[in-house]
Amino acid sequence: MHVDLPEKLYYSIGEVAEAFGVNTSLIRFWEKEFDVLKPKKNAKGNRRFTPEDIKNLELIYHLVKERGFTLDGAKIHLKGNKQKSLDQFDIILKLKAVKAELLKIKEEL
Repeated sequence: MHVDLPEKLYYSIGEVAEAFGVNTSLIRFWEKEFDVLKPKKNAKGNRRFTPEDIKNLELIYHLVKERGFTLDGAKIHLKGNKQKSLDQFDIILKLKAVKAELLKIKEEL
């Protein structure tokens, strides 16, 4: 899954949840479960997610929702192979983009 968010320094939890198509409670739950998620909080305690947090959320979403990992399995996978997982995930995103472009070209023929 590739989320479509405008380029900003920080995103609210509502923006993030909407981009992923999930409830804000799931984002909060994942924040507690996964050490890689460390959103900043303002004076009111509102979470502000950075682009790095979004990238980590994309990877967590991919592992849990798309590949069917359990939370424990995703944690273990991220701890042992975070960079490898990110690299593979980037390749998957690029391949999905190429596939979408090819399908678009096919429809235009």
